[in-house]
Amino acid sequence: MYANKHLVVAALVGPLLAWLAWYGVGEFFGEKPQVARRGQSYPLLEKSNCRYHSRVCHLENGDFKLVLTLGKSPEGPTLQLRAAHSLEGVMIAIDGPGANSPPRGMTALDEEGMYWQLALNSWPEVEERIHLAAHAQGTTYYVDAATLFIGAPPMVEKNLILKY
Repeated sequence: MYANKHLVVAALVGPLLAWLAWYGVGEFFGEKPQVARRGQSYPLLEKSNCRYHSRVCHLENGDFKLVLTLGKSPEGPTLQLRAAHSLEGVMIAIDGPGANSPPRGMTALDEEGMYWQLALNSWPEVEERIHLAAHAQGTTYYVDAATLFIGAPPMVEKNLILKY
């Protein structure tokens, strides 16, 4: 098989041509990134770690990135948000299919608006969704994300102390 020069050249050149075609189509026909405009709203992409029990969910649109994590406090579980850019405010609602719970504002943990937190009333069910809207520089970024990354509630021991 390797004695045939045509086959060897085709094996080397084929992947190179495929890569060039993929790159060329993306350059000529792909969507070009645009600067976010004040007063507009843009969706955030839910990354793959939001779809399994990772306790972390990455949300992004271009260079605008948010990271949701599950934290803990003496009062119970908290939802924490870390932003790559300074945020003016974050509203969040967690509800199930067909439900329409009112959004609640997250509390800023620093003066720059990079870290935010929300105490959860109860542990979210697997079928519930997170509806989040973040405001930065007059622009709104929104997402409808799964709560699967939060995982199941911790096991309760015999003395009723929650373990995280």
